[in-house]
Amino acid sequence: MNKITPVFTVSVIVTLFFIIWGIIPEGVLNNFSLNAVTTAVHSIILEKFGWFYLISASIFLAFALLLIFTKYGNIRLGKEGDQPEYSYLTWFAMLFSAGMGIGLVFWGAAEPMFHYYYPPLEEPASEESARAALRYSFFHWGLHPWAIYTVVGLALAYFQFRKKSPGVFSSLLRPVFGDRVDGSLGILINFIAVFATVFGVATSLGLGASQISGGLSYTFDGIENTFTTQLIIIIVVTILFMISAQTGLNRGIKYLSNLNIILALALMLFVLFAGPTNFIMDTFSTTLGSYIQNLPSMSFRLAPFDPENTWYEDWTIFYWAWWISWAPFVGTFIARVSRGRTIREFTIGVLLVPTLFGALWFSVFGGSAIGLDYFQGSSILGEIESVGEEVALFELFNYFPFSMFLSILAIFLICTFFITSADSATFVLGMQTTNGSLNPPNTVKLLWGIIQAGAATILLYIGGLAALQKASIIAALPFTVIMLLIVYSLIKSFIEELPKGQKMQKEID
Repeated sequence: MNKITPVFTVSVIVTLFFIIWGIIPEGVLNNFSLNAVTTAVHSIILEKFGWFYLISASIFLAFALLLIFTKYGNIRLGKEGDQPEYSYLTWFAMLFSAGMGIGLVFWGAAEPMFHYYYPPLEEPASEESARAALRYSFFHWGLHPWAIYTVVGLALAYFQFRKKSPGVFSSLLRPVFGDRVDGSLGILINFIAVFATVFGVATSLGLGASQISGGLSYTFDGIENTFTTQLIIIIVVTILFMISAQTGLNRGIKYLSNLNIILALALMLFVLFAGPTNFIMDTFSTTLGSYIQNLPSMSFRLAPFDPENTWYEDWTIFYWAWWISWAPFVGTFIARVSRGRTIREFTIGVLLVPTLFGALWFSVFGGSAIGLDYFQGSSILGEIESVGEEVALFELFNYFPFSMFLSILAIFLICTFFITSADSATFVLGMQTTNGSLNPPNTVKLLWGIIQAGAATILLYIGGLAALQKASIIAALPFTVIMLLIVYSLIKSFIEELPKGQKMQKEID
């Protein structure tokens, strides 16, 4: 514990305060309960700052795309002779497992079905709403979220491995604020990153616990999908991921990430070839083209002249906030496993490969669910509305052979994603609260693992998924400002990378 910093102390105290605050019954605090306060703050943020999330996410995407085509793409994230530590397959598996594995499994069938019946503008349950449903699923899980991760991961890898700065967020802003990042300003910046990480990861862990519980109750008689069941799942999985966390990055996380990608591919390929293959692939191709074509308009679309239409706030704004709240965690982890790659290689890999995989995932599961409803009148949406989003995938499996086996495999996949995400998060939180240590002490990781589990449990207890969503949106707002400053800081640093001759020519011009 000799490596802990003031950021560790402040972050632990504040996070524990929120957990204790959530335990106190609402009747005791009335309007000052955690649920009441987060609801009020959440409403204010959506009303006043929804546009800010939207524009910021598009700025991050534009910045990431531009880097691919500039001379700065040749800069290596490390010394000039450094080579990548991991193969492409392992690298992709690790960043994908940490990035959004649980979410894809949870929403793969549920989100397209929601958009199909409750679209933003189109006629419900129509051909137009089916196209929009998949296009917006691609949009919410595609280039924008991975651009958010790209910005944070790139900045951390660049400053830590090339500039030899500590792997903490305050050091990323030294070109902007100078030595002030070594004082209270730096502590505040790093605390905001840790706070966003805790509640961003808690959201996904809550989703994972909900879906494991829902899957078990849906698949096996006698198991009820209750908070008690979810609590037991969180306790069991917490023990498992803490065991994994003690093995280090090159054992537990690496092996589990490879297992995750194998299981996810196996599940996706089975549904692809056991289902309407031509329909799924036609849907993938058509929707991918439509997504690229409509990307600029979707990136800035809200409903200013229709105040009753809260679709964009409920979906797009929530997602951008969720991804931003995950960015400190995923960005730190991606940076840690990306040493030795060039900026162009890093950006293309992080931005495009997961986007294409996510698009195929939604085409397979969401396309199958919509196709079953459109052509056969399935009951998938009815199950979602009566039981919950967490059962959508398992209801879809009822229309496929070996449905019991598929359900068990999916539950196991969610568990491994759960363990990998939480394991990665304990590593990142340990790193961020020990001044960027690449090997944080196990005691620090253990403590953060317990705190993460506690945060997820409390948020589920006080309001289920709604409370988790509110926490993500609130935690993301201050970190969005930090991310915009990070972009500016990177631009300043990249300009200084120009050879002296080019800098002189630039000054003459």
